[in-house]
Amino acid sequence: MSNVLKDAEMRMQKGIESYKNDISKVRTGRAHPSLLDHVRVDYYGTETPLSQIANISVGDARTLVITPWEKRMTQAIEKAIMTSDLGLNPSSTGELIRVPLPALTEERRKELTKVVRNEAEAARVSIRNARRDANNALKEQLKKKEIAEDEVHRLEETIQKLTDKYIAEVDHLLSAKETELMAI
Repeated sequence: MSNVLKDAEMRMQKGIESYKNDISKVRTGRAHPSLLDHVRVDYYGTETPLSQIANISVGDARTLVITPWEKRMTQAIEKAIMTSDLGLNPSSTGELIRVPLPALTEERRKELTKVVRNEAEAARVSIRNARRDANNALKEQLKKKEIAEDEVHRLEETIQKLTDKYIAEVDHLLSAKETELMAI
């Protein structure tokens, strides 16, 4: 019984962590090294995360500075950033790659808000799926007479409270990110 609860809570927590990770990729106009976390570079035939082949730092509020550990990787890194879905145009100065972040327009801010809302809905769905699976596991145990009906109802209420808690957390993260996106 407690395994069902622990499993459901663990899956709901993973949904929250996944959502946090997804919305951290949505840029808000300020330079941050994590913007390039999902960029992969062809490193001797292997797709390698950028952070494993170069140092990424913040030059100023709107510029990222990338220092490759191998000089000849500069072009591959530039290409990987340009082909990523970030819409960034890096410029190389020999050993350094500078990635200026363009200012966000009102239209682009609204598009990013829609993206964040879609990610929030996906997180809510994953939390609801965890609830459904936990409730189904309880019903299976009831069918096998491993658990009493009163206990099933009590545990279903507990699972619903967990679900409400995690969905409220998603809503809180969503509103914070929307506020951050719409701030100029």
